[in-house]
Amino acid sequence: MDGQTCGGSLDAARIGAELGERATLMQFSSAFCQPCRATRRTLAEVARMVDGVAHVEIDAEAHLPLVRELEISRTPTVLVLDAAGRIVRRAVGQPRTVDVVAALGQAM
Repeated sequence: MDGQTCGGSLDAARIGAELGERATLMQFSSAFCQPCRATRRTLAEVARMVDGVAHVEIDAEAHLPLVRELEISRTPTVLVLDAAGRIVRRAVGQPRTVDVVAALGQAM
């Protein structure tokens, strides 16, 4: 996954879902975003393959304060969180499976 590493930390209360035991793939999507659907499939597949990894999809329009705080400007945007909820990778656009797996390696 191309993208920058960024600071900050998120928890289940802020994102409305439980974090993964080892890492979380957090996807910001919008209703009519075609690449978001493909991203959802890719991230769900990786989460099924890797123990302790959760995939959380956030509707960007329904969570505008969080979108603004995290400076999400396009969908899909994927944040990779470590076990503590710290953002370790950020990427915009549809990721490749191999890049997601590599980013998880950095988070765990």
